[in-house]
Amino acid sequence: MTLCYNSNGTYTGFIKVQMELYRPITVQTSVNPGEHAHNNETSFYLPPGYVNKLHISSINTVREVIEALLKKFLVFDNPAKFALYKRCHKEDQVYTCKLSDREHPLYLRLVAGPSTETLSFVLHEHETGEWEAFSLPELQNFLRILDKEEDEQLQILKRRYAAYKDKLEEALGGVWKPG
Repeated sequence: MTLCYNSNGTYTGFIKVQMELYRPITVQTSVNPGEHAHNNETSFYLPPGYVNKLHISSINTVREVIEALLKKFLVFDNPAKFALYKRCHKEDQVYTCKLSDREHPLYLRLVAGPSTETLSFVLHEHETGEWEAFSLPELQNFLRILDKEEDEQLQILKRRYAAYKDKLEEALGGVWKPG
């Protein structure tokens, strides 16, 4: 762990953040840099256990760390979708606790010491349950998935009722003749 002390009483240093994201992230890429540039959005899954190093200050809050992580990789997703957790190892137990937006990760790292066994940071999706936290491409993707699932369920129902109708007509065929 390397710390740099500043004349104003703050210090800077690096923290490692493990990105444990279960949903895809959306990044913005620039196509044809120059006069005719336009941005594309691409969504993909990060590999499991991906760790990112970030240089921060002692005055940076959790919310600022999340925003810096997303900005570093040009992630277009809303920072409100994410939360930073601290993971502590004590004896044979692993404890995970969500950090409040006002906490200072570099201070926590300094107090815990350099060992990632004692303390590590993990970025997870924050379960807000609010649709505003999702980007338009993600919402459109949700709708496509829901439409596909709805169509599949509708086809299953149609097949089931067609088979039921055939059985009813067959049963009625011996008893009742229209006519």
